[in-house]
Amino acid sequence: MTTPMATESQNDLALLGLLQLVSPALPIGAFAFSQGLESAFELGWVDGEESLTEWLSGVLDDGLTRCELPVIARLFEAFERGDAADVAEWDAWLGATRETAELAAEDSRLGASLTRLLASLELLPGDELLPSGAGYVTLFAYTAFKRSLRPRQALLGFGWAWLENQLAVACKALPLGHTAAQRIIERLRPAVSRAVDEALTLDDEALGPVLPGVALASALHETQYSRLFRS
Repeated sequence: MTTPMATESQNDLALLGLLQLVSPALPIGAFAFSQGLESAFELGWVDGEESLTEWLSGVLDDGLTRCELPVIARLFEAFERGDAADVAEWDAWLGATRETAELAAEDSRLGASLTRLLASLELLPGDELLPSGAGYVTLFAYTAFKRSLRPRQALLGFGWAWLENQLAVACKALPLGHTAAQRIIERLRPAVSRAVDEALTLDDEALGPVLPGVALASALHETQYSRLFRS
């Protein structure tokens, strides 16, 4: 019989595992990519706190809500079933949504880094559950599953990690102070929660990011002369 104390301890370990997974200190190199945001600064599309908030809100609503977040939930279900074919299908679907070489490279490189980290922590599965060369989102979902997180927790963690990384990009590339970044977090925290709520209700036919501005910014970033972030 599982005691309340044992359950609480398991929940604590799961929470700490989530904090580890979304920490900026996780050595996978997420800090090196801007997801087109640096180009949006260069083009003048984003030039301060208000326009950055609008940009991030749009990416959250039309990107993560319709793409990464619902797919993480589906990957969780596939991992629970031990369904390697379904995992591979959603991993390939995610790869097909990356509209530029830069976005595809980010997903594959972060996925490879997380794979190496999981191997060093002895957390990789011993069977063929993960497809070869799985992308970052798939590896994130697998790690959260391995940490015994609930799907909603994993989605919230992914959204939080994305938001923090984008604000770190802004603080490096814009005259945006950390206090302004915290104001943006306060404004968007409820939006991240709502995004998770919506993502968990979407049918497969409703999935697919609608981010032409991000795609254009990312494509232009690949040849941007002066840049801090990888392309």
